[in-house]
Amino acid sequence: MAEGLETLVRLNEWSVDQKRRKLGDLLKLIDGFEVELKKLEQDLITEQAAAAAAPNEGGFLYGYYADRVIDRRAIIQLSAQQLEKDADEAREEVSEAYRELKKFKTVLEARKKFEKAELAIKEQSELDEVGIRTFIQKRV
Repeated sequence: MAEGLETLVRLNEWSVDQKRRKLGDLLKLIDGFEVELKKLEQDLITEQAAAAAAPNEGGFLYGYYADRVIDRRAIIQLSAQQLEKDADEAREEVSEAYRELKKFKTVLEARKKFEKAELAIKEQSELDEVGIRTFIQKRV
């Protein structure tokens, strides 16, 4: 019986690992968006400085660039928000999978203790039987 439980424990450990990997991938994507937002802000500051240095050429093009940056920033923020929701769901899945794993581990541990106690009782019974036979043989 314990072998089947050990298989369930391994299967659930694998499931927890898969869910953790998925969560890790989502968190990496979120971090990537945050890095991209910071880079976008730095690029915007650089372009502002270039437009201020050459207002005739840069000033005309800067308006289009700033509009694209605003659009890009909004898209990135929406994507990051969606990924945050997905990450929250993934965290919940990891928690649920971990709770299931703990249940199986607890049952497996209890089963092993029970089997060990049963074995000890059986061994003690056999030793008692040997002792009784020895005692009877000595009396006869």
